[in-house]
Amino acid sequence: MALSGMRGLSVFISDVRNCQNKEQERLRVDKELGNVRTRFKNEKGLSPYEKKKYVWKMLYIYMLGYDVDFGHMEAVSLISAPKYPEKQVGYIVTACLLNENHDFLRLAINTVRNDIIGRNETFQCLALTLVGNIGGREFAESLAADVQKLLISSSCRPLVRKKAALCLLRLYRKNPDVVNVDGWADRMAQLLDERDLGVLTSSMSLLVALVSNNHEAYWSCLPKCVKTLERLARNQDIPQEYTYYGIPSPWLQVKTMRALQYFPTVEDPNTRRSLFEVLQRILMGTDVVKNVNKNNASHAVLFEALALVMHLDAEKEMMSQCVALLGKFIAVREPNIRYLGLENMTRMLMVTDVQDIIKRHQAQIITSLKDPDISIRRRALDLLYGMCDVSNAKDIVEELLQYLSSADFAMREELSLKAAILAEKFAPDLSWYVDVILQLIDKAGDFVSDDIWFRVVQFVTNNEDLQSYAAAKAREYLNKPAIHETMVKVSAYILGEYGHLLARRPGYSPKELFTIIHEKHPTVSTSTIPILLSSYAKILMHTQPPEPELQNQIWTIFNKYESCIDVEIQQRAAEYFALSRKGASLMDILAEMPKFPERQSALIRKAEDAEVDTAEQSAIKLRAQQQMSTALVVTDQRPPNGMPAQPSIGPLSLVKVPSETVDSQNPGDQGLTHPNGVVYKEDPQPPSQDIIGDLLGTLSIEGPPGAVAQSPQSATYEAEGAPSAADAAALVPVGEESGSVQPIGNINERFYALCLKDSGVLYEDPNIQIGIKAEWRAHQGRLVLFLGNKNTASLGSVQALILPPTHLKMELSLVPETIPPRAQVQCPLEVMNLRPSRDVAVLDFSYKFGPTMVNVKLRLPAVLNKFLQPITVSPEEFFPQWRSLSGPPLKLQEVVRGVRPLPLPEMANLFNTYRLTVCPGLVSVIPCVSDRFMNLLNMFLLVEVELTGVPLSLV
Repeated sequence: MALSGMRGLSVFISDVRNCQNKEQERLRVDKELGNVRTRFKNEKGLSPYEKKKYVWKMLYIYMLGYDVDFGHMEAVSLISAPKYPEKQVGYIVTACLLNENHDFLRLAINTVRNDIIGRNETFQCLALTLVGNIGGREFAESLAADVQKLLISSSCRPLVRKKAALCLLRLYRKNPDVVNVDGWADRMAQLLDERDLGVLTSSMSLLVALVSNNHEAYWSCLPKCVKTLERLARNQDIPQEYTYYGIPSPWLQVKTMRALQYFPTVEDPNTRRSLFEVLQRILMGTDVVKNVNKNNASHAVLFEALALVMHLDAEKEMMSQCVALLGKFIAVREPNIRYLGLENMTRMLMVTDVQDIIKRHQAQIITSLKDPDISIRRRALDLLYGMCDVSNAKDIVEELLQYLSSADFAMREELSLKAAILAEKFAPDLSWYVDVILQLIDKAGDFVSDDIWFRVVQFVTNNEDLQSYAAAKAREYLNKPAIHETMVKVSAYILGEYGHLLARRPGYSPKELFTIIHEKHPTVSTSTIPILLSSYAKILMHTQPPEPELQNQIWTIFNKYESCIDVEIQQRAAEYFALSRKGASLMDILAEMPKFPERQSALIRKAEDAEVDTAEQSAIKLRAQQQMSTALVVTDQRPPNGMPAQPSIGPLSLVKVPSETVDSQNPGDQGLTHPNGVVYKEDPQPPSQDIIGDLLGTLSIEGPPGAVAQSPQSATYEAEGAPSAADAAALVPVGEESGSVQPIGNINERFYALCLKDSGVLYEDPNIQIGIKAEWRAHQGRLVLFLGNKNTASLGSVQALILPPTHLKMELSLVPETIPPRAQVQCPLEVMNLRPSRDVAVLDFSYKFGPTMVNVKLRLPAVLNKFLQPITVSPEEFFPQWRSLSGPPLKLQEVVRGVRPLPLPEMANLFNTYRLTVCPGLVSVIPCVSDRFMNLLNMFLLVEVELTGVPLSLV
């Protein structure tokens, strides 16, 4: 790029550099842009030299950060110039100013193609460089075949071929269809026999992209990759220009080992033996030296070799050698090497039988928590979190609590969360868990999320043996003169619920508990006051007969807050004041909280969402993701009395909850009412006895297909052949898939199950899983479609079209066209019911995986019973309306005879499934349910069920 002959360009650059301030520079640039714009208007009078000079000026102005919104056509036109100087300017400026979607690029496609298929190697290199930088789908469709010919041509120089390989890589990323797998696999294997390392390095980059999407077609390349590694490891026939600080082509070594990680295994014993010999040579021959550049290159090769060793499940001896090598690296002075050592040791945790070896370095890892570099401290925290188990949990959690007081503010939230999870998963006893969480809140209250103290409250509620101990510990922390507001919340809640268990101890009388809690009242915010009011009401409830002085003090507080501007506080104060005047009946109204249902741990889910892997995505991580569980559907639960609403929380005791499918994870949620009036959901799955097991029982989206679990009601009802409501509603036939992909499980059974449940799997095949979670309120509903890609390749051309019946108004949010590998997207769907109908909506869903286009039509479980609202109707309210109805079609009667008798509880559960409320005590004719649509229609259903002379009442 010789610019010395362009005097005008040199003068302009000199003027810009001599400007004293930004304003002078802007004025000079504006003047020059005006001059260029004027000259371009009279393009016929411009010589090729002048056009080239002005285009260079445009590029320089663009590089200074100014917008250049003209002259693009002039730059593109230079591409078709017959001489090299003008053509070079055209290619360079076009590649810098335009992007792949610019309309002007279409004008240059033919010119670029002519340069590629021409015999001028210089023009070929210019054209390939342009396409490799800004080539899009149109370039891919038009030029891919010509680029492939250049790559495999034996008559082209290596310089052109390596540019062709990188250009084809760009086109493949933009449009994978341009590479025909069937015809290209053999050619790819031939390219790996190339002796020129430049062409071989570029071809290896292309191979990494190809095998990441479809390794099955490129098995023939695996032994060639191993031979390439052998050649590099033995330094055979390596030109000096490809040797970097004595290391033969480290870039090619890294790319080759990266490509090998996409193959599941190496089956041939000779190839496997050769590969492990090379890896052994790399592991033994790498050491820390003073030269930084050599260190960087050698360790890049080493850490990629470690990833390949983990991927291949090498023998335990080699794994031990890898861990020992990493243990040496985390103790060196160089921070970059320490960071990589900790990160790779964390990845080694994925490999079985090496955890005990890693534990030998626990002291050095704990020392890394005090490293001056925060990135090293984060990696040390991740490693401690991953290596923790029952044997070392106490030591690690205690170290984390000690480090918490001196940790950076940026790390304290993550540190608190992980310490809470470890204490929960590996607690030797529950009292130790309570001690840890209370210490955590005391030391880092600002960084302890609500999920953590919600969780300890649930443990205490679900374990009666723990309640008195937790109340005593809460009382100890309240004795401190200054505590965090979160500690006030959890202590007030625990003492309000369970302080009466210690009433005989000195200092634990109701009045003393009220006094010590109320002392913290002036220091808390409005979000804590509702919990304090609930605690006061509970203390008063446990004082029967009430102490007049204590009762008057609490009533005074309730009266004070009855006029509070905060609606939540005002309502609680008014209701508690009214309830507290009921005397002994208050005991029944404010009874102890029931045990919480068992759900997934929100702490563990939150930690997984927060984890970010800073390393480059590698095949070992893809493999780990295939083995990990990712739940598509998460159920919600109600908050405890006096506590703010929170997301769903996991199991409430240290139990292991295994789960294979979404349906088994959330089978048949049923609404139950506790005697104290608190409504909650109960999970019928019994807890495991493994009290130190994993708390997160999740769904593996790549696991073996299991039968869709139905609720006991639907299974019983349909087994006898009687038509269910889902059968009656399923009037739209489901179309078969187009293509060779077959669904996993029965689509109809999945639909029927979702007609009775609000969450589960709607559809699943080897590539995708579609889950649903729904909420229904009156005539409106909100569904969330969870689209989970089960493959290590993207799913393209994703389309979802809702075909609603006339009685439903449905609106689906935007569905992305592509679902990334191993990813899940959520698509909300709003539903409004305009009138009763048995018709169902249909989801027309399609996607493309490789060359296969899959289309399936699925019924959505937005059926009539979802919009029912159970209400209680007394006979005095119901019968006048019923008798006012004249007859059909407003008043119908039908007798259905069952195939076999059903027990009374089973019949009641069956009606509960259809959102009908069971009201024992009403006889004869029974009011059933009110179905409201947009407040325009009230429809009552009369059901009379008699089982062996015992009437069942429904409302």
